[in-house]
Amino acid sequence: MDIRQIKKEEAWTIRHIAMWPGQSIDYIKLKEDETGIHFGLLDEGELRSVVSLFIKKEEAQFRKFATLPSHQGKGYGTYLLNHVLHSVEKQGVKRIWCNARQTKASFYKKFGLIQTEQTFQKGKITYIIMERFFN
Repeated sequence: MDIRQIKKEEAWTIRHIAMWPGQSIDYIKLKEDETGIHFGLLDEGELRSVVSLFIKKEEAQFRKFATLPSHQGKGYGTYLLNHVLHSVEKQGVKRIWCNARQTKASFYKKFGLIQTEQTFQKGKITYIIMERFFN
């Protein structure tokens, strides 16, 4: 497995397939994508999982964390998220957070993220803000 920075367009492809395949490609694009750092996990030369990172001073948000449906449950997302968490901690980030689908909160808890009281809806999906603090 190999993790590297990728172009936002590469991230868009995986986001679209994994997260919102019934929507247009524009639905998964973020205004902030121009300023984000996009990471991709490749295995056997194929891009399988992506995440976008947005750092502002000592705080970071990761967004649009997605793994191709045919490769979910194989540890790719775990490997990629661990990479991002270690990377931001080394950079001096004090807090990292995400908008997690409520149905995926238990996955993020395995990485030390805790649920906040903040929730919101997008479409028919409930999201909860989860965060982790570093020393």
